[in-house]
Amino acid sequence: MDHSGEPPAWGGPPPPANKAGRNLPMAIGVGLGLGALVLASLLVYREVFILVIAAAIAVGTWELSAAMRSRDIGVPTIPLIACGWGMIALTWYGGATLLVVGMGVTVAVLFVWRLADGATGYHTDVPASVLVATYVPFLGGFAILLLASDDGHLRVIATLAVVVLSDTGGYAAGVVAGRHPMAPKISPKKSWEGMAGSLVACAVGGALLLYFMFGVAWWLGALYGLTLAIAATMGDLTESLIKRDLGVKDMSKLVPGHGGLMDRLDSILLALPVSFAWLSFVAPVVA
Repeated sequence: MDHSGEPPAWGGPPPPANKAGRNLPMAIGVGLGLGALVLASLLVYREVFILVIAAAIAVGTWELSAAMRSRDIGVPTIPLIACGWGMIALTWYGGATLLVVGMGVTVAVLFVWRLADGATGYHTDVPASVLVATYVPFLGGFAILLLASDDGHLRVIATLAVVVLSDTGGYAAGVVAGRHPMAPKISPKKSWEGMAGSLVACAVGGALLLYFMFGVAWWLGALYGLTLAIAATMGDLTESLIKRDLGVKDMSKLVPGHGGLMDRLDSILLALPVSFAWLSFVAPVVA
């Protein structure tokens, strides 16, 4: 009997919790598999990466919509996925201008679509739907903008590599030295020490990647990495805040060792527009 007066569970006491809060071998294996898929689509025939983006946007939209519907927020999944795919197509053929046009059309569709369900909940359902449209397909559209240039595959790889460095550096530093919670009410496991690890890893990685890929000065690459580390962390915290507000631990169980796909996309989505802005400035595309 333990101090609570209850008999111990069969098989003895439970194993100690993983400080990082995830199944590390499973997470690494699945992460490597996803990374291989992305690299293959970029390096073999980059237009295939558009299909990868479309699939990711569809799954992310479905996960976030389902989480909101579980709390009786009427977010229409099918129209959101269809509009998201429309945004991707418009962006590939028309660039940033048509991405904004696609977002505007999507908002209009969501306003009209919700009319059929009457007045009750309209003031919550429409803003939540617009949030999903902005967070997933609109921000995801910046991956298409990165890809569209002749060296687009390198721009996407640089962006994703720095985000991975942010996650890996933060994970390692947080597990080894994490003592001071960064945002305990949003993400209790995220620490300032982990944030420092992300910043260092991204500064070094950004300097090297941009120097060897685009010939950018090392200090500009370091600033690029630092900015993406902050954006990726804010993306992670944003999704954690949404999940806490909705009362869910993971967006889904679709990705073993990670939770849902949105639990991997969260840091990438906010980093995409930041990376696009930086690379447009330090490594502009020559027409």
